[in-house]
Amino acid sequence: MPSVYLDNAATTFPKPEEVYRAVDHFNRNLGGNPGRGSNKATLQAGSILMDCREALADLFNIRDSAHIAFTLNITEAINIALKGLLKPGDHVISSSMEHNSIARPLYAMEQCFGIEWTKVPCARDGSLDPNEVRKAIQPNSKMICILHASNLTGTIMPIEEIGKIAREHELLFVLDTAQTAGLIPIDVEKQYVDVLAFTGHKGLLGPQGTGGIYLKPGLEIKSFKQGGTGSLSESLEHPAFMPDLLESGTPNTPGIAGLLAGIQYIKQEGMDKIHQHEQRLCRMLMDGLQAIPQVELYGPDEIRRKTAVVSFNIKGMDCGELSMGLDHYYGIVSRSGLHCAPLAHQTIGSYDIGACRLSPGYFNREEDIALAIRAVDELASKYA
Repeated sequence: MPSVYLDNAATTFPKPEEVYRAVDHFNRNLGGNPGRGSNKATLQAGSILMDCREALADLFNIRDSAHIAFTLNITEAINIALKGLLKPGDHVISSSMEHNSIARPLYAMEQCFGIEWTKVPCARDGSLDPNEVRKAIQPNSKMICILHASNLTGTIMPIEEIGKIAREHELLFVLDTAQTAGLIPIDVEKQYVDVLAFTGHKGLLGPQGTGGIYLKPGLEIKSFKQGGTGSLSESLEHPAFMPDLLESGTPNTPGIAGLLAGIQYIKQEGMDKIHQHEQRLCRMLMDGLQAIPQVELYGPDEIRRKTAVVSFNIKGMDCGELSMGLDHYYGIVSRSGLHCAPLAHQTIGSYDIGACRLSPGYFNREEDIALAIRAVDELASKYA
């Protein structure tokens, strides 16, 4: 039975062929350690990192690519931002739709580090009113930290309005782009973003184990870790300049080579073309599922207000059983449970039961969606 992959909100698959070739080429033919010496292999590896920073800077309208540091993933990037910028007594504002990559560090810092944390409530479809963010600001507020789009409902947040509120009140604006980078235009200048966290393995079409953080020039941040950088090696003091301040140890250069290839593929194909294709498939999937009486859908109905993420339940059927049935009988890969987003499930009313999530990607076709609709309909009929 052929597999139909519909879990692109977790990680995109397959990757463009160019990504596989870039990783393989580095591992087989280059292999140097960037910044460690002056040999040809090292310089070639360093050029890959520089080229990838430049590609990311162009994608996000970042003026100085040296203010982008690579990380293992977006969770590490968010932890760097929160733990490097906040002090005891600071107040942070987020939403009730946050992924655990934001919620768990903030909860830990609230319990053990002395910060204050306000979760602004969102509507049942996951949407957020910027005025509610404004109302949550306190005298000791330091930061607004929010996701760009929900991994549960796909709901796109009004980040430009929120960024403007942050700028007006001299608050830091930290943006989690896990579900949007590579799919929706992001402009750190226009959207008032001070810190941008991204992952490489989703919309940017790169390998797992890649990600990064952009830090606006002038921001003072504590280094998350210290170690070898290849710079100022004569000193025991860790470098205070970017990107070395937030990068130590050997980077995932093969992965970054693949990430660069993914970004180049997006630019070649066109971000709007990719996004529109995913939106068409998402609309087809939503229409098909809405026609099944036993199905309950979550999130906005308007396709322009969401990414290609569709979460749902079949009434009377456990979401895990549904996901296993899709996989076992139809070869469809989905995601069930709480999606590392318990706050979001509480917001939309599915915390006690979880949900099944289907998320089409650029390499899916209409026949994949038609199969998914038929599969859900047949499974639902067994529980009618």
